[in-house]
Amino acid sequence: MLLISYSLSDVGKKRDHNEDSFFADDNLGLYIVADGVGGQAKGEVASKEAVENLQCWIMRHKNILEEFKETRDKNFKFQIRRMLESGIQSSCYVVYGLSKQLSPTSRMATTMSVALFIDNTLFTGQVGDSRIYRFRAGETIQLTEDHTLLNYKLKKGLISLKEAKTTRKGRNIITRAVGQQDFVEVDTASFEVQTGDRYLLCSDGLHGYIKNNEEISEIISSDLPSVPGKFIELANNRGGKDNITAVVLELM
Repeated sequence: MLLISYSLSDVGKKRDHNEDSFFADDNLGLYIVADGVGGQAKGEVASKEAVENLQCWIMRHKNILEEFKETRDKNFKFQIRRMLESGIQSSCYVVYGLSKQLSPTSRMATTMSVALFIDNTLFTGQVGDSRIYRFRAGETIQLTEDHTLLNYKLKKGLISLKEAKTTRKGRNIITRAVGQQDFVEVDTASFEVQTGDRYLLCSDGLHGYIKNNEEISEIISSDLPSVPGKFIELANNRGGKDNITAVVLELM
């Protein structure tokens, strides 16, 4: 399958610098969005280093990707997921080490949402509250799970779904971050893909302003090169309180 992507990042209306980083490589099939944790030291350094380290990690393990393409062994998916998890763990250790050098009295940290496409399979890696969405046959679903205090309370039954949709308390408090410690729990998953699928990777500076998945469907189904700009415009028009990053791609 052919992958075509478009990406855009914006500082927003309230911040004086951009702590988001992203990577998009249609040939490699690798897409990353990282959001430096707000209020932490050098969030832009954390996100940049995490993205660059993971990119290099995937390149060093291209042999595993090629073996999967040749064998198409379903059991091999586990090895791809472990490789992706190890890469994010490596980024965590790198950011943690840099934090010790550059900001010993505080902690550099970042979220990471990663999409790796190999033939007809999408592998995802997730830490924090950036997100990955899939648009297929007119419907948008969220593929990743937010690691936030709000979502934790929802899963534990401490609040209702109705309360989770309306409350702002705990929504932006993340429970996992790359670099906060020298180790982090990473969620990985795999999904079968189809021709015509569209995907969105974004920071919370975007999805925090989106009312529902139908709103994503309306924008992402339009002319693909214009989609990132439309998402940026939406977030800024609704406040733009945070940095905004959108990476969109289509399988042709």
